[in-house]
Amino acid sequence: MADPDSLRPYQELTRVLPAIGAPPAPGEPTEAPERPGEARESLAKSTGKIAIASLTSRVTGFMWKVMLVWVLSIGIQNDSFNVANTLPNIIYELLLGGVLASIVVPLLVRSQDDPDGGEEYTQRLLTVALSLLAIATVIAVLAAPVFTSIYVDSSTGRANPELTTAFAYLLLPQILFYGVFALLMAILNARQIFGPPAWAPVVNNLVVMATIGVFALMPGQISVDPVRMGDPKLLTLGLGVTLGIVAQAVMLVPPLLRTGFRFRWNWGIDSRMKEFGGLAAWILGYVAVSQVGYIVTTRVLTAGDPGGMTAYYNAWLLFQLPYGVIGVSLLTAIMPRMSRAAADGEYGKLISNLSYASRISTVTLLPIAAIMTVVGSSVGIALFAFGQSDVASAERLGRSLAIAAFGLLPYALVMLQLRVFYALKDARTPTLIMLVMTLVKVPLLYLCPTVLEPRQIVLGAMMVNSLTFVVGAVLGQVWLWVRLGNLRSRRVLGVILFTVVASGLGVAAAVLIGMLVPDGLPSTLHAWVSLIAQSIAGLGVSFGVLAALKVDEIAPLTNRLARLLGRA
Repeated sequence: MADPDSLRPYQELTRVLPAIGAPPAPGEPTEAPERPGEARESLAKSTGKIAIASLTSRVTGFMWKVMLVWVLSIGIQNDSFNVANTLPNIIYELLLGGVLASIVVPLLVRSQDDPDGGEEYTQRLLTVALSLLAIATVIAVLAAPVFTSIYVDSSTGRANPELTTAFAYLLLPQILFYGVFALLMAILNARQIFGPPAWAPVVNNLVVMATIGVFALMPGQISVDPVRMGDPKLLTLGLGVTLGIVAQAVMLVPPLLRTGFRFRWNWGIDSRMKEFGGLAAWILGYVAVSQVGYIVTTRVLTAGDPGGMTAYYNAWLLFQLPYGVIGVSLLTAIMPRMSRAAADGEYGKLISNLSYASRISTVTLLPIAAIMTVVGSSVGIALFAFGQSDVASAERLGRSLAIAAFGLLPYALVMLQLRVFYALKDARTPTLIMLVMTLVKVPLLYLCPTVLEPRQIVLGAMMVNSLTFVVGAVLGQVWLWVRLGNLRSRRVLGVILFTVVASGLGVAAAVLIGMLVPDGLPSTLHAWVSLIAQSIAGLGVSFGVLAALKVDEIAPLTNRLARLLGRA
């Protein structure tokens, strides 16, 4: 975000994460290493380090999105860029991204039991993956117009197909470098090295911020009628954003070399590579099904009011900020542990990790989600009512965030549940869960344009997203219960109940504080004052009530604050 004051509630949360696991409650994941030679860094300490890097990454990443709105406004040009900028992610995920994120780490962890420590297996995975990525990147760039026709409804004029295609030619080469980054990150994470992969996206964001700065200083506007591929501003933005992904991937080469790993082309198929192929097929099915929902979302939004896609995109990024700091950090650190527990058949330890992560996600994310519903409009105006953006469009973006907020915890739980299935080398069940979620999502998305005004379609789309996550979380929990038996759900439900009560009181405090902010202030200043005051009051009351109720999972937060006050 643009102002560090608005991030203090999130920063306080990340500062206490290193203390989360010490001392562990009965049945929690232990801090001792599970195998000789395994890194002795605790789950909580690993999570805390990743959270700090993730916070920096998410903030700088969101800052360049805000900067882009300032220089392009919330309109056709920004919509066209956002559609094109998501294409490399979509195609990469369709080809290999979901595989790398979900099953490569468990397989690499298991391969460490080989006499060579998994060196040969890692070489073969890299050889196959890099070859596939290189071929796919060339094909994707050549097929840029086809992808544009799939994701953009050219009959509406809301997003410019020619401009989207031009951006796509410049941005689609990112596919290769996304893949390289994900591969190197998986190897490092399997070796319990989390820092460099967590910090590398910050370098990417800084490169893109510099690119937008140069773009803003260049005279004129991007040509739309006609679109010219040689337009200097078009080339600057497209190539600069791609260069950021290149830098992100290159940042992981030195830490990988320091581990002693050296890449060599190693062609060959063994039984475990065949296992990888079987799991990968289901993952690709998962991603393909999920993209059906995304295609429908994009076409519905680009057929609505101009700026709908940009509002959705930026609201989604804001929605993911707390999850990216807390949820992703926790999953990254806990995935190797769950994979090891599953490989050793220690399902009790696996369930313990699941329960632990669910409770920590609840006490940290649910209060944030509740306050987001209150401050959503203020967030939109505070961050986006600058430059060429109007207040009404910025407020609509903020309202989209407020509506989406109730899906934050279900989303985090779905991501956690899927990781448990992957640790068990079960890629089929997540695909089936995603299929059910998509079957719920698509009809509701198509319903939005028929019952909502064009400017309200984005609000309906965000509501549909959140409802889908709720369905996925319930379905995943039931499926895991069938698979593993007792999931210690009673304790998780108890934590959820207490947190709901605390969050409700926090919302009441935030609303009361909001009523005290003078209405006579200029709109942007009013939004900033409301955002900061309501966030501090709402989160302070929420976490204070949790501490008063003696919820065990909040104890590290209160202990940390006590130590800070003691030193003051």
